[in-house]
Amino acid sequence: MASEAEQRAKAARRRSGAIGRHGEDLACAWLQREGYTILERNWRRPCGELDIIAERAGVVIGVEVKTRTSATVGEPEEAVTRSKQRKLLLTLQTFLMENGAEQRPYQLDVIAVRLAPGGAHLETRHYAAAIALEE
Repeated sequence: MASEAEQRAKAARRRSGAIGRHGEDLACAWLQREGYTILERNWRRPCGELDIIAERAGVVIGVEVKTRTSATVGEPEEAVTRSKQRKLLLTLQTFLMENGAEQRPYQLDVIAVRLAPGGAHLETRHYAAAIALEE
């Protein structure tokens, strides 16, 4: 039988996952309103995961979505560390190779979503080409 602490931790992970999915849904809707085509969601490989893979004007765009209901741990976009950026780049390059698109232009964006504690949408911030591509 799980301890009370373990049960609380499990419930927190479920809430966090639901918040993240809600933020990704909002980000997809925002991108589509802005003329992006969504190619994939939650594309996973051993090297990492891309929350959204989109396309606009011939450019393939990997999108990392960060969602927060409070600023106590910082702004959502601050969670995209250098280590995370390297993983995202490798993952997007893997997607391009697997899809025969290595020669296509690409970029990595970040979308920061702020929600009220109850889940109401407060703000979406889009940082296009936010992650530097290594040459």
